[in-house]
Amino acid sequence: MSTNARQRLGTIVEPAREIDVIHETDVLVVGSGPAGLAAALAAARAGVDVSLVERFGCFGGNITTVGVEGMAWYRHEQTVEADGIGREFETRAHEMGAAVPDSQSDSFELDAEGFKVVADTLVEEADVHPMLHRSFAAPIMDGARVIGIITESKAGREAILANRVIDATGDADIADRAGAATHMTPREHMMAASVIFHLAGVDKRAFVEGIRDDPQTYRDWEGNGAWDIETSGKEDAMFSPFLHKPFAQAVRDGVIPDNLATLAGTWGALHDSGELTYMNVVHLPEVDGTDPDSMTGGEIEGRRQAMHAIDALRAYTPGCSGARLRNFGMTIGIRDTRKIDAVYNMTEHDVREQARFDDTIGIYPEFIDGYGILILPTTGRYFQLPYRNLLPKRIKNLLVAGRSSGGDKVSHAATRNMSCCAVLGQAAGIAAAVSLHANKELDEVDIDKVHLELERQGVRIR
Repeated sequence: MSTNARQRLGTIVEPAREIDVIHETDVLVVGSGPAGLAAALAAARAGVDVSLVERFGCFGGNITTVGVEGMAWYRHEQTVEADGIGREFETRAHEMGAAVPDSQSDSFELDAEGFKVVADTLVEEADVHPMLHRSFAAPIMDGARVIGIITESKAGREAILANRVIDATGDADIADRAGAATHMTPREHMMAASVIFHLAGVDKRAFVEGIRDDPQTYRDWEGNGAWDIETSGKEDAMFSPFLHKPFAQAVRDGVIPDNLATLAGTWGALHDSGELTYMNVVHLPEVDGTDPDSMTGGEIEGRRQAMHAIDALRAYTPGCSGARLRNFGMTIGIRDTRKIDAVYNMTEHDVREQARFDDTIGIYPEFIDGYGILILPTTGRYFQLPYRNLLPKRIKNLLVAGRSSGGDKVSHAATRNMSCCAVLGQAAGIAAAVSLHANKELDEVDIDKVHLELERQGVRIR
């Protein structure tokens, strides 16, 4: 049931109450996905006190709570990137035994469980104050300024005050409730949500031989329901860890229901232990990540479809006859919700035609993945990201980093990707720190000083 369709059964009046201020900080980052984690680390490394609020019991967001282990699966020999903290997530995870080489690219496949420890380590090393198990409930406002947040947890409602606030919730929760203008793609046109799962009990030798005997390419994505795509052509002959034939055969043979013809997708890493991870084959249309009823339905339906997918893999995929479910992600994976109306909103032209900006805060390769488009960055093309993209109109003292930064539909298919979110997050953290050092408002920050700190932290901005 959608938010708009939900029946109202009346209202209640919540009594006024005093809420304890439990913490004060220079920079408060809310949400610890790739954007929020990068923002917190960057701000701390730039010399300010930082606190990181997260609703779950681990940092990492989509990586750890959803199980999206492929952060840079687009990377190839000619790919040009910002590097910075996003790249550090991969390299540090590999050093700590929490990543393996990716099957389709020049990147590392992260271990969702192991990355929880990697994130803990990075947070502790940077002296970021961790605040897990707290959900954002409301902004604390001083006129049009966001000066903190109220959280809800087992401890009840608590207040946290901050000199600068970064909204890395993924859904622009703080910006929206503070009164910033936001918009969402109509539900019927949203990118599908995913329930990610991981398998155990796979015979690695037999599975690899099956892939070798019938390799799939990005061309094979075409004609598979939710996976119909537009490419630039150069992607079509490239190897993809794609699975569709087992599910189609299972439907034809009556092994799984015929309404599951849209099951298709990719696997991530195959380990010597027999674990086949990051199974991204369940795609659920019209799931609204801002509507708990919609997400409830998606979680349940997604798990149901995943079990049917496992039945199909057991029956028709070499090496999977003894496969079993190892685990689901902790929560459904959402690609598409609110975006702010920013001082500058990214456009399709920007991400397709190598946009350049004076207030660049990092670059991102020409990688578009969503809304029926797949373009891989194999030719060295890239676009810049502007600082103005993080600034919501009408609201002060707030930066919005991650997939809810400003942009149109096709630009979102580029900037919503986790590695781009990390670029945006690192820049937000640095800008917040620079503004504090200079005692300037976020919309008056000296971009040259932001550039200097970005480059000191290893970010390519041009």
